[in-house]
Amino acid sequence: MLDRLFVRKKIEEFLLEDIGYQDITTDNLRIEKDIEAIIISKENGIAAGIDISLTVFDIIDNGIKIKKLKQDGEFIEKGDVLAVIKGNGKSILKGERVMLNILQRMSGIATNTKKFSDRIKGTRAKILDTRKTTPGFRAFEKYAVRIGGGYNHRFALYDMVLIKDNHISLAGGIKEAVKQIRKNVSPMVKIEVEVSSLEEFKEALELEVDIVMLDNMSVKEVKEAIKLNSGRKHLEVSGNITVDNIREYAETGVDFISSGAVIHSAKWLDISLKFI
Repeated sequence: MLDRLFVRKKIEEFLLEDIGYQDITTDNLRIEKDIEAIIISKENGIAAGIDISLTVFDIIDNGIKIKKLKQDGEFIEKGDVLAVIKGNGKSILKGERVMLNILQRMSGIATNTKKFSDRIKGTRAKILDTRKTTPGFRAFEKYAVRIGGGYNHRFALYDMVLIKDNHISLAGGIKEAVKQIRKNVSPMVKIEVEVSSLEEFKEALELEVDIVMLDNMSVKEVKEAIKLNSGRKHLEVSGNITVDNIREYAETGVDFISSGAVIHSAKWLDISLKFI
């Protein structure tokens, strides 16, 4: 679960964006009574972000009562009720859209990630996400990946070195890029380098790096890289990974397979709030 204080701060930002100085519709209606509502799934999938999304109502009105019926990571079916909400009608209306946006987006990512992770069961490979995330929503999206059975790659630019093709070009080659970075960063910081050919891979094998990313390589090339590697470096495959081809890559014996698609191509799960 994400830190509670972090979650509240982010959701306050989301609510400020949506409500601004007032909800011009709800604030001008005579709605004084308390109501009861349900959050209901309209399709099958994996629930993610239930506690996070329901924080919306606690921030708007801590008098709202919530009964959770599902937990993150549970498989939910069409018609399943995720939670029951009771409280001031105006407060629930004001929080409805932000709450659903969070829950639908996170559940969609978890559901999509589960498809990828299920495809590689029985292999040593782990499915990783990338930094191809929605600005301001990265922590929530990466949490949803974990709920779906995936793993997080680096969170941001500050927590791991990843030397990509443009870095290599500017530094004057793989060897020079690794040399400069290894000289300046702590030995506790992992270094990963991206290669796009077997020749570059052979060069990377002789350098002081922890992980080598095989970018946009064919399955045949990946198999050859594994033979050359002989267990020396951790290997990651990346580039044009889909649900249809991920199993073939996983069966080569690589350690990691990264895909931005688990997040950026995830379809929102259809979930709604209904008054009862």
